[in-house]
Amino acid sequence: MAGVHVDTWRETYRGLMNDAVLDDPGLLDWRERFQASALSDPRYEQNNVAVALHESALIGIAMSGPSLEDPDEPQELHVLYAYAAFHGSGVGTALLNAVIDPTAPAALWVVDPNPRAQAFYRKNGFVPDGVVKVEHGVRDVRMVRRTQAANTR
Repeated sequence: MAGVHVDTWRETYRGLMNDAVLDDPGLLDWRERFQASALSDPRYEQNNVAVALHESALIGIAMSGPSLEDPDEPQELHVLYAYAAFHGSGVGTALLNAVIDPTAPAALWVVDPNPRAQAFYRKNGFVPDGVVKVEHGVRDVRMVRRTQAANTR
């Protein structure tokens, strides 16, 4: 899972994120520690995790759980990545729906600009709510899905 996370970050964020971060030799170790913690630490037992396979190869990952920034949000998408070769194949929607009920309210953070990802989330009922954060030189916008009605556009 950590390998997919690192590979897809490099595919997705090259030019949006500092190359020194993406090329850091310790990036894979960092993501491995993150994944191990997310899968085994009791603090994260409310998280939902899903993976996507194609011909026995791991091609995508997703994780949701309680919101880290807003306790009023019932659920937050923390991770959703699939290799670029599988964009548009339905893998992303399957992963999203596996970790968050498609009718449930939820929130997520998405790098901006990232028009492909933002369009994907809009298609799945999420809309920007105007909240923005900048961390490590990367701008993220929060998108939310409040009700089933928002998912029927």
